[in-house]
Amino acid sequence: MNRGITLVAALFLTLLFLTGMATKPPLVGGPAPDFELDQLNGPSARMSDYRGKVVLLNFWATWCTPCKKEMPEIQAAYESLKDQGFVVLALNFGETTEKAEKLVKKMGLTFPILLDREVEVAERHRVVSLPVTFFIDPSGVIKEQVFGGGLTLDQITEAFRRLQGKAG
Repeated sequence: MNRGITLVAALFLTLLFLTGMATKPPLVGGPAPDFELDQLNGPSARMSDYRGKVVLLNFWATWCTPCKKEMPEIQAAYESLKDQGFVVLALNFGETTEKAEKLVKKMGLTFPILLDREVEVAERHRVVSLPVTFFIDPSGVIKEQVFGGGLTLDQITEAFRRLQGKAG
């Protein structure tokens, strides 16, 4: 029995090493990794371009049901808060431009959609399941991380207010 547990643990650690997941993930309280990606409908964008704003950084895919479920809530928050220093960057997880574009049009999404074609940015953020959302403060520090979807307009608005220092 101990040998079986040891073997499973060794295989797990090997898998983590081979996939790069054994390295340190971005930590809440640490700086958000900078990146530059192509936008679905626009020029490339860099994370550092949004310094001074609260950023909701969301990793998603068209096949991800929880991703699609929370997109209308993210869209509503974007429409409500974009003129107050709120930015949504939705990073499509390794899909074709055509697949991403089809869903974006169907859902009427107007926030920036970035194409993480090789999932390099997702790997830097240690994304292992979708959706994952990071809330980044105006100084570029990751303040919150939400796994598994289910974000609501109210939750997003509350996070925005906290990060802007306007809670309450």
